[in-house]
Amino acid sequence: MGSPKQNLVYQGQTLLQRAIQTALTSVCHENVVVVLGADEGIIRPGISDQLVHIAYNTLWQEGMASSIRLGVTELLSIQPLITGAILMLCDQPFVDPLLIYQLTEKRAETDFGIIACAYRDTLGVPVLFDAAYFPQLLMLQGKEGAKKLIKTFPNDVAQIAFPLGAIDIDTIEDYEQLHGH
Repeated sequence: MGSPKQNLVYQGQTLLQRAIQTALTSVCHENVVVVLGADEGIIRPGISDQLVHIAYNTLWQEGMASSIRLGVTELLSIQPLITGAILMLCDQPFVDPLLIYQLTEKRAETDFGIIACAYRDTLGVPVLFDAAYFPQLLMLQGKEGAKKLIKTFPNDVAQIAFPLGAIDIDTIEDYEQLHGH
């Protein structure tokens, strides 16, 4: 893409600033961990004023699993008794505090330990994991992400409809289409 997608601007904020703002204005506001990897030196200055815990993933080249492991580890270090975690990415610009609330409400109303978002015939992020799944999250390797656990434990997954979750920014074309919304 030529520059880190975290720093792409949409509606006056970078994608990462938007994701942080969503987390900080949601029910998760006190325990927000941002994991940075590649291009950390370019990305960090744009968020250094935010009231979040920033963790640098030195193993970022391994893939998504290393970021998930670090994020969960960091979350447990700041809140050892936490009962769950929501994993989200900055490249889904339509995630909002209401969606985060819906994930936590669904968890409170059901016995399901994984609450995933449903879009484009798949389940994915943002996704809430009960703390019972932290050991499995901490064992992820390489390019594995939340989807591995969603597929491994299908009988413990509830879903929230999030059609706009299908819009994620992976290419310049995606970014250009976003501005058409």
